[in-house]
Amino acid sequence: MPWTMNDYPSSYRNLDKSVRKKAIKIANAMVRDGYDEGRAIPIATEQAKEWHENASQKEIQQFLESADTSPDEERDPSSRPELMEKPQFVTPHPDGGWAIQAEGAKKPAEVYENKQEAVKRGREIARNKGTHLVIHKQDHSVEEKVNYER
Repeated sequence: MPWTMNDYPSSYRNLDKSVRKKAIKIANAMVRDGYDEGRAIPIATEQAKEWHENASQKEIQQFLESADTSPDEERDPSSRPELMEKPQFVTPHPDGGWAIQAEGAKKPAEVYENKQEAVKRGREIARNKGTHLVIHKQDHSVEEKVNYER
């Protein structure tokens, strides 16, 4: 049975509401992917805390205002722990703007209107994950590679 904001692991009780909601979303996705609950809960907690530290107040507010977590919800890229070690890419998005996407991810984690914002956020993500960032030009050629590996 998936966790909800009304029924969640006791270790989530003292988390900030936005961190709790994100952790529930991540943990539910991990369990659906075959992770043991005992392993999914602490991993999801850490990823949710990291997300909260790096998210803007606007992103946090939008997330809190979004519909509650559900098992049918589209997968959140941050719920895929196997992507944590992968390089991040900033590339032109087909629908306009600039996408930040981990290598191997099916969808971008975030899309920004301008490249400068996307690069700034991409650097934060790569630095926090201890991986590297590959920044592309409008024509998709590589502009810059930055290594943040620990």
